[in-house]
Amino acid sequence: MMSTSPLALPFPDMPEIGGVTKRVARARYKDWDRCDLTYVELCEGTAVAGVTTRNICCSAEVELCRDNLKGGLARALVVNAGNSNAFTGHRGREAVDAITEQVAAHLGCAPAQVFVSSTGVIGVPLPKDKAEAGLNAAFTAETCSWQDITDTIGTTDTFAKGASASAMVGGKRIEIVGVIKGSGMIAPDMATMLGYIFTDAAIEPGFLQHLLSTSNGATFNCITVDSDTSTSDTVLAFATGKAGNAPLTNFDDAGADAFASALHDVCRQLAHLVVRDGEGAQKFIEINVTGAVADESARRIALAIANSPLVKTAIAGEDANWGRVVMAVGKAGEPADRDRLSIRFGATLVAQNGLAIEGYDETPVAAHLKGQEIRIGVDIGLGSGSATVWTCDLTHGYISINADYRS
Repeated sequence: MMSTSPLALPFPDMPEIGGVTKRVARARYKDWDRCDLTYVELCEGTAVAGVTTRNICCSAEVELCRDNLKGGLARALVVNAGNSNAFTGHRGREAVDAITEQVAAHLGCAPAQVFVSSTGVIGVPLPKDKAEAGLNAAFTAETCSWQDITDTIGTTDTFAKGASASAMVGGKRIEIVGVIKGSGMIAPDMATMLGYIFTDAAIEPGFLQHLLSTSNGATFNCITVDSDTSTSDTVLAFATGKAGNAPLTNFDDAGADAFASALHDVCRQLAHLVVRDGEGAQKFIEINVTGAVADESARRIALAIANSPLVKTAIAGEDANWGRVVMAVGKAGEPADRDRLSIRFGATLVAQNGLAIEGYDETPVAAHLKGQEIRIGVDIGLGSGSATVWTCDLTHGYISINADYRS
């Protein structure tokens, strides 16, 4: 049993969402004594939006989600933990089809309204008999809590991750909750984890997709643990409409801005929680890049810093080696000028205009690096582009977890 991350946050109190019924069961995909199948029923008319991995070797579940998202409606979500069902050929798709057909028959809906995700070991076909038995158990199981859901979808996670927000939309209070799993194989290339967001707001599927995609770009796509993009990454958002507001269709609608802000807040919270549970992580690192020629250029530079093993290990060792940040900026392949570069650790400026600060005192930087929340600021000095990304340090714990992953 892995110890809880020192960066863990307590699981929050989260409201129930009208039109969402949650259950978990034991399909026994692995030899473990825990629930590993999540089944969520959604009321008729639930809108759905989603973002998925860009990994070319994606799972059949990801392909299914992409196909089903075209319809814009959902009636159920199934999440399997312990087996990713990726790189399993036609047998993988047969397993997914069997799940969707079983759930569709149970609910009396179209298979295209059933969404499936799987997470775990790559290359092992999902056993259809275990999936069928697990679903049959889930259909009649007692309803469960949000934390039960989060515990069930996890694999190497060390703590349950959830977030919520509310907003006033057209005179109605709407709620948004989200749960997520992710600890390793985390890199921004959409979506970097399995995450599920539920709201009782009424919103048109296309507008929900726009808002989720926009938030994704500044949250889930701005985190990295190890630069590896999973074959199964998926984030789905479901809107049941039970709050009773007039359906949101665009930003001209009353409350649309408030809803968008609340959705973004939930996405940001969830993204940060994944980094806080980075495999072996001891420190949460925020990297802010300004002065780049464009926002996307700033993001690429920030990710070059965030993904550098030399930067991450220096921070793990609490070593104020800002030269490694200089190296990472230079290797990013983006416009930069050595003689305009400035670097901060915490509130301390350590280098400016290509030179170390005269009389630089490393003491406050060393003190900052002893904390769990690390901030690195880089100004490129060329333009107005900016970006913020989040990562964690790289410790021996990461090696230990992944060396033993399949045992």
